[in-house]
Amino acid sequence: MISSFIKIKIKNLKQSIVSQKKTTKKTILVTGAGGYVGSILVPMLLKKNFKVIAVDKFFFGKTLPEHRDLRLLKKDTRNISAKYFINVYAVIDLVALSNDPSGNNFPELTWQINYQSRLRTAKISKEMGVKKYILPSTCSVYGNQKKIVTENSKTKPLSIYAKSNLNAEKDIIKLKSKNFVIIVLRQATLFGYSPRMRFDLAVNGMTEGVYKNNILPIMRNGLQYRPLCHVKDTSRLMAKLINQNLKKYNGQIFNVGSKFCTESIINIAKLVLNNVNKSAKLKWYGNPDNRSYKVSFKKLKKLGFKPRYSINYGVKEMVEYFKNNKIKKNLKSITIEWYRYLESKGKFLKKYEKK
Repeated sequence: MISSFIKIKIKNLKQSIVSQKKTTKKTILVTGAGGYVGSILVPMLLKKNFKVIAVDKFFFGKTLPEHRDLRLLKKDTRNISAKYFINVYAVIDLVALSNDPSGNNFPELTWQINYQSRLRTAKISKEMGVKKYILPSTCSVYGNQKKIVTENSKTKPLSIYAKSNLNAEKDIIKLKSKNFVIIVLRQATLFGYSPRMRFDLAVNGMTEGVYKNNILPIMRNGLQYRPLCHVKDTSRLMAKLINQNLKKYNGQIFNVGSKFCTESIINIAKLVLNNVNKSAKLKWYGNPDNRSYKVSFKKLKKLGFKPRYSINYGVKEMVEYFKNNKIKKNLKSITIEWYRYLESKGKFLKKYEKK
């Protein structure tokens, strides 16, 4: 017979193990963690009591705060080792060469990173027992559409950037299984403040131009529609999904944005002018943008998520940062220009030789 003393010891040990399981922090691996979204998302995850492995080449410098639960990993995701995925609960695969100009200038690298690298990361995640994989994609996959598009609408990618994201979606979704949940988030055009600031995004660039120079830069012809989403909203959604039961949505795609943030470029310009300086002049640039699409975000409600931040909020937020000298336009804040600079100095990503 087991003595009462031993029984008590076993009972206490079991309680200790249960308590330990309850208090053990989940580890989230975030690729592209030093980018525009990652610089907002990672601090959110840390605040929610997650451990974070932040993977990035950190081309844009230090954008993440020091934290005891944050591990910075300066790695190229094209050859990241599976050992870093041990005991990882979820992966948020943000890594990408951002936007259409970058894709056009660096087509091979865009394909390698936005498609091949993320497919590789998803496969490693599954093999290593990761439970959730979140793929942030883009509404740019819709291209040019006259009708309001849903997640089931035909895609019409017009750029290498959009095509690489669409291919990543298609091949990664195939990896879903009972124990490996995949969610794809087609993000609207982002805006708002981030420690890794970008002024090559419509709302941000317009706000900076009006506040600093009394000139609003606007791409021709201004009639193209863009759905928008504050960078804090897409980050809030990703952070929310970590602890959410997503099995019934496994392998599904969700458009991320809001109806009240869908406007034509010219109307976005008017909103910026009304919030910053109505007397500013418009400065038209570039060839007419062929991308134009209105997007339905109804399905997003199924995840129990509602965007919080309006265009007006985002503009006013940036103006306050300008007033306090906390943000400024420089080479790093224009993604394609910074990539070109790094390439000229031999500090950018290297192309892998074809075998």
